[in-house]
Amino acid sequence: MTDLSPRRATVYVAIAAAAWGTGGAAGALLFASGGLDALDVSFWRYLLGAAFLLPFTPVRLWRPNGRVALVGLGMAVYQTAYFAAIAESGVAVATVVTMGATPLFTALGSRLFLGERLGRTGLYALVTALAGLLLLTGGTALAADPGGGAAAGVGLGSLSAAGYAAVTLFSRRYRDEPEGMAVGGFVVGAICLAPLALAGGVLPRVSGESVALLVYLGVVPTALAYGLFFRALTALRATTVSIVSLGEAAGAAVLGVLLFGERLTPAAWTGCALLLLAMVIPAALPAARRRTSRRLSAR
Repeated sequence: MTDLSPRRATVYVAIAAAAWGTGGAAGALLFASGGLDALDVSFWRYLLGAAFLLPFTPVRLWRPNGRVALVGLGMAVYQTAYFAAIAESGVAVATVVTMGATPLFTALGSRLFLGERLGRTGLYALVTALAGLLLLTGGTALAADPGGGAAAGVGLGSLSAAGYAAVTLFSRRYRDEPEGMAVGGFVVGAICLAPLALAGGVLPRVSGESVALLVYLGVVPTALAYGLFFRALTALRATTVSIVSLGEAAGAAVLGVLLFGERLTPAAWTGCALLLLAMVIPAALPAARRRTSRRLSAR
């Protein structure tokens, strides 16, 4: 495994976040076109993600072990909770709640369990990202469902955030085999979800649309995105990865507008812009400091 520079790792996470931003929309479309529920979509996502990634991963890297089992269990929990939150409260609300709580959980866990300090750059990025999420949350139609759906969506989104943070922290702690962690996590996640999915009828209504959506879900926001995510954790702090990943919220909110008629106000659009800015801060500020240092030393 070749060394990965922090800048390239940041690009990897940004690409993964953009891909993840489309995953919620694909799942919501599968609810309608494929007759699937959150458990079914999560099961197919991991099964197909493993199938697409396995041919490119040496067998020795995805052999079952305790670490992979824990990652797979965590992935099963947070992915299912995320899609369940979408079913309860919509793409925008589920993504904003999940992604808003994730960096806070991750920053706290990084300090307590990994000894990683947030640092000035990380603090700037986190504050910018949370400000963007607050604007996005305030400008999204959160009041569209004033009943139990919104409350359930918030609870499930928080559970998803906790699971995602735990997987991020654990994968950062044991980061020597990122490819194996991704494939093994998919396999274990699919196995964990299989009994529950099969009990409810896991087969989708077969149509061109449902097949295309399943293939897309398995390839882009799963195999590609998670492969890049686990690889980036070899070079970036867990909190940095979680902050850059917040770009998913902006992408998902925009797709919610385009595909599902969810509303964004000017404040929400400003929030999206701040989220995108937070994605580039971890790479841009250190680079700017290095250029300034070189200019000063040359004088």
